[in-house]
Amino acid sequence: MTIHWCGTGLSAIPGLRRLIETGHDVTVWNRTPDKARQAVGDLTADIRAFGLDDLAQATARGDVIVSMLPADWHVPLAELAIAKGAGFVSSSYIAPEMRALDVAAHDAGVALVNEIGLDPGIDHLMAHWLMADYHASGAFDPENEYEFTSYCGGVPKYPNAFRYKFSWSPLGVLKALRAPSRSIRGHSELMVRRPWDALSSYVAPLPIPEKFEVYPNRDSLPFMREYGFEPEWNVKEFVRGTLRLNGWAEAWAEVFREIETLDGPAGDARLQEMSDQLWQENAYDPAEPDRVVMCVTLNVAREGAPVYHKTYVMDAWGDARGTAMARLVSVPVSLAVEAVLNHKIPPGVSAAPRDPRLVARWLGSIDRLAQHLQVVDHIGA
Repeated sequence: MTIHWCGTGLSAIPGLRRLIETGHDVTVWNRTPDKARQAVGDLTADIRAFGLDDLAQATARGDVIVSMLPADWHVPLAELAIAKGAGFVSSSYIAPEMRALDVAAHDAGVALVNEIGLDPGIDHLMAHWLMADYHASGAFDPENEYEFTSYCGGVPKYPNAFRYKFSWSPLGVLKALRAPSRSIRGHSELMVRRPWDALSSYVAPLPIPEKFEVYPNRDSLPFMREYGFEPEWNVKEFVRGTLRLNGWAEAWAEVFREIETLDGPAGDARLQEMSDQLWQENAYDPAEPDRVVMCVTLNVAREGAPVYHKTYVMDAWGDARGTAMARLVSVPVSLAVEAVLNHKIPPGVSAAPRDPRLVARWLGSIDRLAQHLQVVDHIGA
């Protein structure tokens, strides 16, 4: 069985190298083979120019296709996987077009695994762990009041004046700032047109507590079902969001003001100009360490008194192994590839698994990737 790893961008390399180094049969596909050779040419010579027809000819039943390419490639590659009877893995969010492949994947007996990178990915594993731990704690009661927050952010290890640095093109970050979000705050649905309209402070329970700025990201509500929240539960807060260094909003105020004025093709062109300028001014220097902070919290109360309150917290930064972002995105992808090869994930379209054995094993692997990984019990502390 062959792993067809498509894409060797900055966030792909540690997981790809891990699969090759552990003896898996891996074919590397990249639109620029020379770049792939620079990344993994010391480990393998099986590097090919990416093309859908060539990939189709090389893929056999039982293989796994990995898409670390831009998002518009995920569905075509998943469709190819179904046609060939192969598995599929991606770190990206499940788009409606991907979700629509669920029945076909079931019928073909293949697993299409998505949302198994950093965020989404590791955050899902932490949420599944917390929910399982809560159910086993003796505190479970459907009548309890629930608060859930999940915050993650890539931030510079050594803060700069802009309070942020870029590992790759800033265009994706700028586009995300123009996207609305939906979450639950104070028992009510909260719709926010721009992230900075719902900015708040958050103190991460690190060994030395640290204050960050956070805001809701995308649409949080579909993940209530993913994490096992029942429709009748009394949910006071449910937020999946982004974490930034304290002072970020003030440093970015001018960017926010201009983004609000952009529209149409001219606006898109200006957004690209802004991206180019931000890249020149705030890109990471070679060997400069990045940092990733993630905090997933489940806080449950009964009649106003806390009965369960734990946070799964992670702090990781770049070191001799490379960037924190790259290893925390791509190594979980490699773990999912192995699970698909070993038939540990059932057919169909799915996100990061909730199987307790896989969750425990994968979080154990992530513990070796991060400098700090801990479950904080706020009641028992």
